[in-house]
Amino acid sequence: MKIRKSTLQSLALVGSLSALSSCSEQRLPYQNPDLSADERALDLVSRLTLEQKAQLMQDASEAIPELKIQKYNWWNEALHGAARSGKATVFPQAIGMAASFDPELLEQVFDIASTEQRIKYIEARKDSNVSRYKGLTVWTPNINIFRDPRWGRGQETYGEDPFLTAKMGRSVVVGLQGHPDEKVYAGASKSGKWRPYDKLHACLKHFAVHSGPESERHYFDAKDLSLRDLEETYLYAFERLVKSTDVREVMCAYNAIEGEPCCGSDKFLTQILRNEWGYEGIVTSDCWAINDFYAGEGHHNIFPGDAALSSANAVLSGTDIECGSSYKALPEAVERGAITEADIDKSLFRLLRDRFRLGEMDDDALVSWNHIPLSELASDKHAAVALQMAHESLVLLQNRNNTLPLKGANLKNALIGPNAADSVVMWGNYNGTARHTTTVLEGLQQALQAGQSLTYQMGSSHVTPNVFESCIGQCVAPNGQAGFQVKYYNNVVIERGKPFQLGEVAAEVQLTSPWQLSTGGATVFAPGVDIRNFAGVYETNYHATRDQDMVFDGFCGGAGAFIVNNDTVAQFFALHGARSSKATVSMKAGEDYNIKLLFAQVNGDAQFNFNLGIMQPVDYKKLLSDTRDADVYVYVGGISPLLEGEEMKVPYEGFKGGDRTNIELPKVQRETLRQLHATGKPVVFVNMSGSAMGLVPEVENCDAIVQAWYSGQAGGQAIADLLLGKINPSGRLPITFYRSHTDLPDFHDYNVEGHTYRYFRGKVLFPFGYGLSYTTFVYGQPTYADGKVQVQVTNTGTMDGTEVVQVYLKRDGDVDGPIKALRGFKRAEIKAGESVLVEVPVEDLRTFNPETGKMELISGAHTLFVGSSSAENDLQKLTIQL
Repeated sequence: MKIRKSTLQSLALVGSLSALSSCSEQRLPYQNPDLSADERALDLVSRLTLEQKAQLMQDASEAIPELKIQKYNWWNEALHGAARSGKATVFPQAIGMAASFDPELLEQVFDIASTEQRIKYIEARKDSNVSRYKGLTVWTPNINIFRDPRWGRGQETYGEDPFLTAKMGRSVVVGLQGHPDEKVYAGASKSGKWRPYDKLHACLKHFAVHSGPESERHYFDAKDLSLRDLEETYLYAFERLVKSTDVREVMCAYNAIEGEPCCGSDKFLTQILRNEWGYEGIVTSDCWAINDFYAGEGHHNIFPGDAALSSANAVLSGTDIECGSSYKALPEAVERGAITEADIDKSLFRLLRDRFRLGEMDDDALVSWNHIPLSELASDKHAAVALQMAHESLVLLQNRNNTLPLKGANLKNALIGPNAADSVVMWGNYNGTARHTTTVLEGLQQALQAGQSLTYQMGSSHVTPNVFESCIGQCVAPNGQAGFQVKYYNNVVIERGKPFQLGEVAAEVQLTSPWQLSTGGATVFAPGVDIRNFAGVYETNYHATRDQDMVFDGFCGGAGAFIVNNDTVAQFFALHGARSSKATVSMKAGEDYNIKLLFAQVNGDAQFNFNLGIMQPVDYKKLLSDTRDADVYVYVGGISPLLEGEEMKVPYEGFKGGDRTNIELPKVQRETLRQLHATGKPVVFVNMSGSAMGLVPEVENCDAIVQAWYSGQAGGQAIADLLLGKINPSGRLPITFYRSHTDLPDFHDYNVEGHTYRYFRGKVLFPFGYGLSYTTFVYGQPTYADGKVQVQVTNTGTMDGTEVVQVYLKRDGDVDGPIKALRGFKRAEIKAGESVLVEVPVEDLRTFNPETGKMELISGAHTLFVGSSSAENDLQKLTIQL
């Protein structure tokens, strides 16, 4: 049932509803599950105080016991699987899944993600404590347009094309929320009297024009935007998904548009989103975005120091719920006359309605979704889908002389590179904790046949010309044993900026090598240690035999510090996922150093990865000598989610605030590949990144190049399967790979001209939609009729394969419009030697009408381009008349 404005304007309905209560306890209308979510929400709004309303409009919504409203947290993540809440199936990062060009498989991925997130909620509900990351409202998908490869959060998107983004985004929304007729969990007992509740709620973000720079997002103003760019690019996917799905949430962005912060933009949130598009769901702020309205320098600061006016402005503009705590000032705003309680009621109604729609207010006995068994979490069945998506995400960019697949009964492989044995790089950001993550090293070790061999060398770090050499084995703990002596404590009290309050020792262990500890999947750090409210003190002593710089390398989800001789050299307090924490300490020959590491669980799952060691200079002569017997070099490099991402501190050349200042491969990796190429042996480069890389020298120095993204828990197995020919690659680039960042406009320039394949007029390295196969495909002459393109595609090679047929549109005579724009695609599995008639629906023939400022069907001649990528030489043309 859709709520009408007239319904909101009249609360007289509430009185009549009370007659429907027939329980002996005088059950109130909002407690009656037989009423609609709209009716229940209207009744409950009428029973709340102003202070309670403000409390419910913050992401951390506290319980109201007198009304039997439970605690709930709106902030939950599922970017590529249930995230930040322990054990889950970890799929490839969003940009990698976009490379699959497989909306059907993507919908299956997010059906799994919603199942696992619902399980998180079920388990948390047992303790009556649905905390952050354990709720039913997930803040995904990110459907911003990846306009510039320097943006660090572009990895979270579905690429640079608005149509592809809309197609994939729809699969995410439907996968998470379910089809409209799927309101009951099919696996639940049929004897239950189930109500038709929603499984989960998705959220389109970040509305509406948002793609960096990360370091300026709290004050950046995207201005001087044309109507064409807004309608054709930045608003396109949002509009299509709002109009074609029942998506329940939209998140407004941090930045401003034309001088107004997105979360305070009446034009975008009310006039466009609600009035023009008919959106009736919730708008949530990005986290602490309202704080940017008043927080001083480095923020929008349109209401200096005034949280009340800022909150009123946001609510009146259309932001219903705040991630943060500024909305606690709403009662003050009402008192000052900046907003009325009736205005607040409109937003609160929407929030409560959706809590009722999810069954969050009702008993488990009525909610079939709350009967999904725990055995579904991170199951083998779900792992198989993660592997399939990892397979489809991989893009073969180059394969000179058919270097791949690797062949030979006695093949000797040398595996080199900073990403070859790294599990963290597989996860991307906003990730869950997999039961097991397969690295490329492990994947190849498992896949090689008898007689084939593999040697491994790290080669260098990602950015610096060094190799990390662990010194943990040279440390002696206070108990006289090698490594670190660790004491764990339960029931600790941790407050930011204050010393840990520890009790009795709960467990004591010895760690003699680098460790990776996580409470994901209800795994304790050590026997006797609790999952929550625990801390550890890790202590050892190190004797320096020479002057050296000791590196403390941590990846931490929790709170803590690194302490040397009672001096704190680093502190961390990571509440939302794990973050890199590092320190370098200069040590003098002959001196002793006492080292203590403090770590505590503070929010959700804890994670503590740590190594202690020395950075040794790269020795290319030794590297080549140690691998001289190899027949082929497999180099697994690129960058890492520890280098690109959301508002990060990255102190390396080429990186700034989570973004990149150039798109080239780091110099040390570029030099390593040059040295490997100089041996004359084949070089296979597996590049991991969440964004496009400028690989001009690598195209010359590498015989084969695979773009692997951040490929999830099964990434290592998928890559090994591709390298050894167990699968035929089928991924296609959802972004353009440019030759250099110098070919692009300024990063701050939001004009689409000069950005993406649709408006870039220079020479590219690898075009949008591009990807090679181990077989070859030949296209017949395409035809168009009844809104569909048909084309005969023949597999002329010797291996079964999958071709992605793509259809692009150009309105003839539109001189200011895109060169071409994707309007349809279809994956086609074709056996070797066979031909298939592939039918591709052309789903949107609208183009921008400069006279109306809208996307419309415009009569006249249009050109369709049909082929295997956006490159001109991969396409055939046909003209159609509208």
